[in-house]
Amino acid sequence: MSSPALVRHPEDSMPATAIAEAGPAPAATPPAAPPSFGTLALRWYRLNRAGLRAIAIGVTSLIAFLLVWHLLTTYRVVFFVRFTNVPSPLAVYASFSKAMHDPKFLMHILLSCRRIFIGFSLAAIVGVPLGLIMGRFKLVHEIIFPVAEVLRPIPAIAWVPMAIMLWPTNEQSIVFITFLGSFFPILVNTLHGMSLVDPVLVRAAQCLGARERSIFREVYFPASLPHIFTGLTVGMGVAWVSLIAAEMISGQYGIGYFTWEAYSLVQYADIALGMIAIGVLGLGSSLFIRGAGRLVMPWRTT
Repeated sequence: MSSPALVRHPEDSMPATAIAEAGPAPAATPPAAPPSFGTLALRWYRLNRAGLRAIAIGVTSLIAFLLVWHLLTTYRVVFFVRFTNVPSPLAVYASFSKAMHDPKFLMHILLSCRRIFIGFSLAAIVGVPLGLIMGRFKLVHEIIFPVAEVLRPIPAIAWVPMAIMLWPTNEQSIVFITFLGSFFPILVNTLHGMSLVDPVLVRAAQCLGARERSIFREVYFPASLPHIFTGLTVGMGVAWVSLIAAEMISGQYGIGYFTWEAYSLVQYADIALGMIAIGVLGLGSSLFIRGAGRLVMPWRTT
């Protein structure tokens, strides 16, 4: 019978001295401990230091403004302007607390926001494509631009009588005035963005075989986006100005009508409350557009 085969291990071929010098196999490296809460907080602070500084400065300036307002109204200062009848911040806060429990005040705000949404959306839907087409085709620009330049300087208040005659209801006329207020800034800024598109990029796209639709989508529109969003931001501010003017003159509801009604009833605290509400709503609308611009244009750092 043949002897059974011997199974040889790698250690069998190594000299005894080498095995002794190698020693035991190294132990597995333990996983690194997760960073502590303090480390994460410090890291977050370093990344957001500039934003936190801006917030702190803004809060400080608002507090200083409220303090100056309180002192001027408390001591009824008269120095070129009169603060004898101006309500104090505490009086406005009391009016705000009362208005928050009044469904009519909330309805005023909701109606104004709805009018802004409809009028501004229509202005953006019409103004942006029209500006792109006018910037690309010279004949369209020559036809539309003179008419737009004649209508653009007309203020929103001057449009109120004409809007009442053009539209069957006050609601439609107010939305129309809001549309006009935001339309022209959007159109002009879109045109400006189209005029600044680098022609080298257009020729390069044409040399690569891109058609007119592709050039619009890949060259003109992305290059004009910063100016388009600038026009949207400016247009939103003008839309609020136009809306408040229309509501004060021909409206029956809305934050502009609320402010004018408070003036008619000699309710000074409600006047200031309406003005602050307009400012807060306008600020929120502009911040929303800027946030949308950052999402659409992630390549921009400012």
